[in-house]
Amino acid sequence: MRIVFMGTPDFAVGALQKLVENNYSIVGVITATDQIAGRGQKLQFSAVKNYALSQGLHILQPSNLKDPNFLEELKELKADIQVVVAFRMLPELVWDMPPLGTFNLHASLLPQYRGAAPINHVLMNGETETGVTTFFLNKEIDTGKIILQKKCLIAADDDAGSLHDKLKQLGAELILETIHSIEQNEFQSIDQSLLTTNLTKLKPAPKIFKNDCEINWNEKSKTIQNKIRGLSPYPAAFTYLLNKETSQKYSIKIFKVSQTSENDPILNTGQISTDAKNFLQVKTQDQMLSIEQVQLEGKKRIGIKEFLRGFPINNQWSFTSLI
Repeated sequence: MRIVFMGTPDFAVGALQKLVENNYSIVGVITATDQIAGRGQKLQFSAVKNYALSQGLHILQPSNLKDPNFLEELKELKADIQVVVAFRMLPELVWDMPPLGTFNLHASLLPQYRGAAPINHVLMNGETETGVTTFFLNKEIDTGKIILQKKCLIAADDDAGSLHDKLKQLGAELILETIHSIEQNEFQSIDQSLLTTNLTKLKPAPKIFKNDCEINWNEKSKTIQNKIRGLSPYPAAFTYLLNKETSQKYSIKIFKVSQTSENDPILNTGQISTDAKNFLQVKTQDQMLSIEQVQLEGKKRIGIKEFLRGFPINNQWSFTSLI
């Protein structure tokens, strides 16, 4: 079976590697164009391109997926099927080209968490289970017929980084199973509309913007902790550290927190309790939340003890937000 693979970030590399290691014929790899990035403004390749280069695979990097030259080159690859993992929206001219169709790997148990950021949103919503889904592409995003699914338990200490790695591996295995089942014609696709009738609510997973990352200390501790987990390590939840005496304000990212059984009814939400050496706690709607890993703007990510050693802070400081 001749396969064209489409993907860009590290999440997609596992699936491509799995296909290569199992001796499938990858006749083309479609990935994003090279980007100028970093302090040195150097040309950077996508993670998928780096892997494809290491394997000597044929690479295409169209800026316009409707460009006639690209479409002709894609057609000449004579793919039987196209596999999409973390790429961009495809025009019908592309996804409808191969005789066996085009299928996508999505990092959730569809029909739940359709959208660009399923890993982040399942954690932010406090889910205890998620998974991966393969489905045939159609005109509506993430709504095509489901081929296969695999479930994954979410551990209490998982964040977006660790869950990403779990689903990357699980997704690679599912890609392989899906290719095999299509190759042997041993699958029965399921219309997603049949799975939504018993659901009380469909939970979306839209793209995350900066405003979505700001912490609201008026919320409950568990809600705040889930938000921080869901955004760690990237793009990261943030807040502002305020010195009440000088009115100085610092933007600070928070990567990890832990629940406490403590509560201080005297403190207002956002107010800090610290010994300036070993711990820093903040008042939320219902209790105190212990801060464990932070990053001041322009600095590196560090643990709270290291932060307190290098940053003079006391109980006169507070976390505040613009929400």
